[in-house]
Amino acid sequence: MGSLKEANKIEGVATQPLKEITDSLGSVLHMLRNDSPLFNKFGEIYFSETNPKTIKAWKLHKKITQNIAVPIGKIRLVIYDNRPTSSTHGNIAEYQIGRYSNYYLIHIPPMLWYGFQSLENRKSLIVNCTDLPHDPSESLLLPLDSGEIPFQWDLTK
Repeated sequence: MGSLKEANKIEGVATQPLKEITDSLGSVLHMLRNDSPLFNKFGEIYFSETNPKTIKAWKLHKKITQNIAVPIGKIRLVIYDNRPTSSTHGNIAEYQIGRYSNYYLIHIPPMLWYGFQSLENRKSLIVNCTDLPHDPSESLLLPLDSGEIPFQWDLTK
Protein backbone atom coordinates (compact mmCIF):
# COMPACT_ATOMS: atom_id res chain seq x y z
CA MET A 1 0.00 0.00 0.00
CA GLY A 2 1.37 3.42 -0.91
CA SER A 3 1.59 6.45 1.34
CA LEU A 4 -0.87 9.33 1.17
CA LYS A 5 0.59 12.80 0.95
CA GLU A 6 -1.41 15.27 3.02
CA ALA A 7 -0.58 18.76 1.82
CA ASN A 8 -2.34 21.66 3.57
CA LYS A 9 -3.98 19.54 6.23
CA ILE A 10 -7.49 20.58 7.27
CA GLU A 11 -8.73 20.54 10.87
CA GLY A 12 -10.97 17.52 11.47
CA VAL A 13 -10.10 15.70 8.23
CA ALA A 14 -8.38 12.38 8.87
CA THR A 15 -6.94 9.67 6.66
CA GLN A 16 -6.58 6.00 7.42
CA PRO A 17 -4.94 3.32 5.28
CA LEU A 18 -7.37 0.50 4.59
CA LYS A 19 -6.63 -3.19 4.78
CA GLU A 20 -6.94 -5.38 1.72
CA ILE A 21 -6.77 -9.15 2.01
CA THR A 22 -6.08 -10.82 -1.32
CA ASP A 23 -5.80 -14.43 -2.33
CA SER A 24 -6.20 -16.42 -5.55
CA LEU A 25 -10.00 -16.15 -5.32
CA GLY A 26 -10.19 -12.35 -5.00
CA SER A 27 -10.00 -9.65 -2.35
CA VAL A 28 -11.69 -8.52 0.84
CA LEU A 29 -11.56 -4.74 1.18
CA HIS A 30 -11.98 -3.21 4.61
CA MET A 31 -13.54 0.24 5.02
CA LEU A 32 -14.80 1.18 8.50
CA ARG A 33 -15.31 -0.65 11.78
CA ASN A 34 -17.38 0.45 14.74
CA ASP A 35 -14.26 0.31 16.94
CA SER A 36 -12.39 2.81 14.73
CA PRO A 37 -11.72 6.24 16.25
CA LEU A 38 -13.16 7.67 13.01
CA PHE A 39 -16.53 5.95 13.51
CA ASN A 40 -19.25 8.07 15.14
CA LYS A 41 -22.53 6.32 14.36
CA PHE A 42 -24.22 4.73 11.40
CA GLY A 43 -26.44 6.80 9.13
CA GLU A 44 -26.21 5.13 5.74
CA ILE A 45 -23.82 3.71 3.18
CA TYR A 46 -24.12 4.68 -0.44
CA PHE A 47 -22.12 4.24 -3.63
CA SER A 48 -21.43 6.97 -6.16
CA GLU A 49 -20.10 6.25 -9.64
CA THR A 50 -18.03 8.85 -11.41
CA ASN A 51 -17.63 8.51 -15.15
CA PRO A 52 -14.15 8.55 -16.66
CA LYS A 53 -12.37 11.91 -16.58
CA THR A 54 -15.35 13.72 -14.99
CA ILE A 55 -15.63 16.08 -12.01
CA LYS A 56 -18.36 16.22 -9.37
CA ALA A 57 -18.01 19.43 -7.36
CA TRP A 58 -18.80 21.35 -5.12
CA LYS A 59 -20.83 20.08 -2.16
CA LEU A 60 -21.01 20.86 1.56
CA HIS A 61 -22.88 18.96 4.26
CA LYS A 62 -24.04 21.06 7.22
CA LYS A 63 -24.54 18.11 9.62
CA ILE A 64 -23.26 14.91 8.01
CA THR A 65 -19.82 13.43 8.63
CA GLN A 66 -18.56 11.39 5.69
CA ASN A 67 -16.15 8.48 5.48
CA ILE A 68 -15.10 7.99 1.87
CA ALA A 69 -13.17 5.16 0.21
CA VAL A 70 -12.62 4.23 -3.45
CA PRO A 71 -12.54 0.45 -4.02
CA ILE A 72 -12.69 0.72 -7.82
CA GLY A 73 -10.74 3.29 -9.82
CA LYS A 74 -8.87 6.34 -8.64
CA ILE A 75 -10.03 9.86 -7.83
CA ARG A 76 -8.70 13.25 -6.86
CA LEU A 77 -10.59 14.42 -3.76
CA VAL A 78 -10.36 18.14 -3.00
CA ILE A 79 -11.52 19.62 0.32
CA TYR A 80 -11.80 23.35 1.04
CA ASP A 81 -12.10 24.80 4.55
CA ASN A 82 -14.04 28.06 4.70
CA ARG A 83 -15.18 27.65 8.33
CA PRO A 84 -14.48 31.06 9.89
CA THR A 85 -13.43 29.65 13.30
CA SER A 86 -11.25 26.84 11.96
CA SER A 87 -7.50 26.88 12.57
CA THR A 88 -7.09 25.85 8.91
CA HIS A 89 -9.54 28.40 7.44
CA GLY A 90 -8.75 28.95 3.75
CA ASN A 91 -6.76 25.74 3.33
CA ILE A 92 -7.28 23.33 0.46
CA ALA A 93 -6.34 19.67 0.77
CA GLU A 94 -5.97 17.42 -2.24
CA TYR A 95 -5.83 13.62 -2.09
CA GLN A 96 -5.46 10.94 -4.76
CA ILE A 97 -7.15 7.82 -3.47
CA GLY A 98 -8.19 4.45 -4.85
CA ARG A 99 -6.98 0.97 -5.44
CA TYR A 100 -4.35 -0.24 -5.82
CA SER A 101 -1.77 2.24 -4.66
CA ASN A 102 -3.73 4.47 -2.26
CA TYR A 103 -6.59 2.54 -0.72
CA TYR A 104 -7.50 4.91 2.12
CA LEU A 105 -10.47 6.16 4.07
CA ILE A 106 -10.92 9.94 4.14
CA HIS A 107 -12.97 11.23 7.09
CA ILE A 108 -14.67 14.57 6.29
CA PRO A 109 -16.49 16.43 9.08
CA PRO A 110 -19.45 18.74 8.38
CA MET A 111 -19.13 22.27 6.96
CA LEU A 112 -16.32 21.54 4.49
CA TRP A 113 -16.66 21.94 0.71
CA TYR A 114 -15.50 18.97 -1.33
CA GLY A 115 -15.45 17.62 -4.86
CA PHE A 116 -13.87 14.77 -6.75
CA GLN A 117 -12.50 13.97 -10.17
CA SER A 118 -12.16 10.55 -11.76
CA LEU A 119 -8.56 9.99 -12.84
CA GLU A 120 -8.94 6.84 -14.90
CA ASN A 121 -10.35 5.76 -18.25
CA ARG A 122 -13.02 3.72 -16.46
CA LYS A 123 -15.72 4.48 -13.92
CA SER A 124 -14.58 5.05 -10.36
CA LEU A 125 -16.72 3.81 -7.48
CA ILE A 126 -16.83 5.92 -4.34
CA VAL A 127 -18.25 4.42 -1.14
CA ASN A 128 -19.51 6.80 1.54
CA CYS A 129 -20.43 5.73 5.07
CA THR A 130 -22.17 8.67 6.72
CA ASP A 131 -23.24 9.20 10.33
CA LEU A 132 -26.72 10.46 9.33
CA PRO A 133 -29.10 9.41 6.55
CA HIS A 134 -29.05 11.60 3.46
CA ASP A 135 -31.24 14.71 3.72
CA PRO A 136 -31.14 17.07 0.70
CA SER A 137 -32.09 20.03 2.90
CA GLU A 138 -28.85 19.83 4.90
CA SER A 139 -26.44 20.11 1.96
CA LEU A 140 -25.32 23.00 -0.20
CA LEU A 141 -24.11 22.89 -3.81
CA LEU A 142 -21.94 25.22 -5.84
CA PRO A 143 -21.22 24.98 -9.57
CA LEU A 144 -17.79 23.68 -10.51
CA ASP A 145 -16.80 27.09 -11.88
CA SER A 146 -18.51 29.28 -9.24
CA GLY A 147 -15.30 31.11 -8.34
CA GLU A 148 -16.21 30.92 -4.64
CA ILE A 149 -13.66 28.18 -4.00
CA PRO A 150 -10.04 29.04 -4.79
CA PHE A 151 -9.22 25.83 -6.63
CA GLN A 152 -8.75 25.26 -10.34
CA TRP A 153 -9.52 21.74 -11.52
CA ASP A 154 -7.16 20.26 -14.11
CA LEU A 155 -9.57 19.45 -16.91
CA THR A 156 -6.87 17.62 -18.91
CA LYS A 157 -6.66 14.76 -16.39
